[in-house]
Amino acid sequence: MRDTAALAGPAPATWASRAIGEAAAAWVLCAPAGLALFALLLGPTAALLVLSFSDWELGAPELAWIGLGNYVELTTDPVFRIALRNTLIYVGVVMPASIGLGLGVALLVEGGSRLRATFRAIYFLPVVSLLVAMATAWQYLLHPTIGPVNRVLALLGISPINWLGSSDWVMVSLCMIGVWENLGFVVVLFMAGLTAIPRELYAAAELDGARSAMDRFRLVTWPLLGPTTLFVVTITAIRCLRVFDTVQALTRGGPNNASQVLLYAMYQEGFSYFRIGYSAAITVVFLAIVLLLMLVQTRILDRRVHYS
Repeated sequence: MRDTAALAGPAPATWASRAIGEAAAAWVLCAPAGLALFALLLGPTAALLVLSFSDWELGAPELAWIGLGNYVELTTDPVFRIALRNTLIYVGVVMPASIGLGLGVALLVEGGSRLRATFRAIYFLPVVSLLVAMATAWQYLLHPTIGPVNRVLALLGISPINWLGSSDWVMVSLCMIGVWENLGFVVVLFMAGLTAIPRELYAAAELDGARSAMDRFRLVTWPLLGPTTLFVVTITAIRCLRVFDTVQALTRGGPNNASQVLLYAMYQEGFSYFRIGYSAAITVVFLAIVLLLMLVQTRILDRRVHYS
């Protein structure tokens, strides 16, 4: 009887206690990551949401709850409307231009057999450079009187343009700089996706009748670049939405708020005017736009890039 009991294994209570112990160990192991997630992400986000319903100013001893007052003010604030419009224009111009040019450059560089690493480093240089440090170069290039850009235009018979000082041209200038800033990042990502495509597929496509480079791109390259394209679109959209450093370094939102964007408006309200509650409301709207854009991109593109 004793041997039969030994072969039956541990009692149910022993198994239950072991399962509880494993669950407790799992929670203990997850606790540091969970605490870090709450302290660095969830906690500040919750505090931001709470502050957006108050009129707290930096340094004030107490705050008053005003409900949706900050959000109502946003609907009538002309500076916020300009910042929102400029941000959407910037994303709508810089994101597709960066992705289209980046894909073209990546195809050209990857198609060449020499100096591939050199061109990769050259195009990636704007990404690793401090844009604030590069602002001096851009101010010189776009200077209305001594800038090389206007000198070239003068040779073509075009009058000088005040690129950074004109309300009509400042957003055009920022978009050009934005494309320059994001181009190298997109090129490197697309080149990584191109190197992952097996060369045998191109040979097979050529045997099946895809003789031209356009046919091979349409039938092989573009479909297999789907996951890379989804990642590039998502990352580039986020980089464009959080444009701040170029505005801070070159225009400071001027002239006449013509280059105002959401993050710079949030910075001004919070750290220049010390209206933390109103700045928090702008930040909540910004985060909502980012989340909505990511959901739309995932819904539309994710179905096209994963195959079953």
